[in-house]
Amino acid sequence: MRFAEHQQEARRQTAWHLCAFVLTVVLMVLAINVALAAAWGLIWGFWMPGPMAFPRLFFEVNTGVALGFVLGGWWLETSRLKRDGGVRLAQRLGARAAHRSGSHTEHRFCNIVEEMALAAGLARPAPMVLARDASINAFAAGWDGSDAALVVTQGALEQLTRDELQGLVAHELSHIGEGDTRLNLRLVGMVFGLEMVYRMGDSMTEPDATGRPTALALLGWVLKLVGWLGWIAGHALQAAVSRQREFLADARAVQWTRSRDSLGGVLRKVLAQRQAGVAGQHQPAAVQHLLLVGSEGGHAARWLNAHPPLSERIYRLYGRRMGPLPLSTPSLDWPSEAPAAVSAPDWTLS
Repeated sequence: MRFAEHQQEARRQTAWHLCAFVLTVVLMVLAINVALAAAWGLIWGFWMPGPMAFPRLFFEVNTGVALGFVLGGWWLETSRLKRDGGVRLAQRLGARAAHRSGSHTEHRFCNIVEEMALAAGLARPAPMVLARDASINAFAAGWDGSDAALVVTQGALEQLTRDELQGLVAHELSHIGEGDTRLNLRLVGMVFGLEMVYRMGDSMTEPDATGRPTALALLGWVLKLVGWLGWIAGHALQAAVSRQREFLADARAVQWTRSRDSLGGVLRKVLAQRQAGVAGQHQPAAVQHLLLVGSEGGHAARWLNAHPPLSERIYRLYGRRMGPLPLSTPSLDWPSEAPAAVSAPDWTLS
């Protein structure tokens, strides 16, 4: 796997998608100004004969109000997510802390998280477990390394070898080290801000006390349409950014573990679970982008999926099509109490 080239391509694509995010906000503001100008023209033409004139600072005020809804919604939602922190978010999703004094699998997992965080020069995230989830999955959450949580499912602890679990942890640590967890929270906030325009239009379409539509109903429907289109575009761009960060984290995991079979084995076992019909614990749509693997929709909804197709990720790792690995509980060697020493240069984030 040419992991250096894949990392550069993922970063380049992320930059383009973030620029498209800004362009989406600009186009939404322009659309709102056009809609309000058309509405003013209808009002002026109906009530005020003669040449049409816009009120002073008409477009400036419209732009300020529109940006206030978008950026204000983004700030409020981002502040809320930042305040919650990674551990609290993981707990809300059903995770609990992993302990060395627990099972052999939890002991091994805690050691792997500590040794790899130490080697990568990152603050150790809180290791946590989704104990009632039999599928193989994981996610990292948190604004930065100081409040991050690294969560794995019980299925991952039981079905993965130590090398495979190391590849999974490397993938999630890449998300923390590259700032993906913070970026994802910001994108969630921005999508929420775009949705605020739709909500503003929705409130304007509500009937009055007599059940009749108000004079602002037509404008409200226009804002609902603009807000809905902006939300769809923002959601698609958020998913596109998430897909590129998954490719980047996959490449990082190969670079750090020096083995494509570590993460490759994880993804191939996930493929086997899906073919066997093993369903994971349902997680809200708002956090699907955090997971190692998410639910894959149909071909028509692929551009809204926060993860690349599993087969494509496996192909990138191996350079060829690979089938699923058989599911079996691997033998456990009780790990040493001290984390293994790993030379820092091979793991340093750049």
